[in-house]
Amino acid sequence: MSERQILAPDVATIERLAEAAIARLPQPFRAHLNDVVFRVEDFAEEEVLKELGIEDPFDLSGLYSGRPMGEQSSMLSGELPAMIHLYRRPLLDEWVETGVSLEDLVTHVIVHEVGHHFGFSDDDMHAIEDGPGSAAE
Repeated sequence: MSERQILAPDVATIERLAEAAIARLPQPFRAHLNDVVFRVEDFAEEEVLKELGIEDPFDLSGLYSGRPMGEQSSMLSGELPAMIHLYRRPLLDEWVETGVSLEDLVTHVIVHEVGHHFGFSDDDMHAIEDGPGSAAE
């Protein structure tokens, strides 16, 4: 009997987990995410890490880039759309190291980065994750 090779979840798998996490967010939040671009990459770009003062690319599992909703204006043009980046390799490392399910890790990062889109504090984001009907249930 041959051993079955087990492969690490690929970008498409992380994308599906992210889409499911977004679908579980309360409708009032989802309604404001239509123009947000979601990207899954293996790691953050070197310039991003440098700008954030992060030396080890495994230390960044997600990132929001763009203006929070409260700072957006129709008078601002030529800006890139708001983006939420998920970084696959750091997520996979955290999954292996912590034993937390990959679905829960992806959901946590999505909720955190969506919170930045809405201009929420870390406390607000934890309340969204932990509250009734939340994405983390």
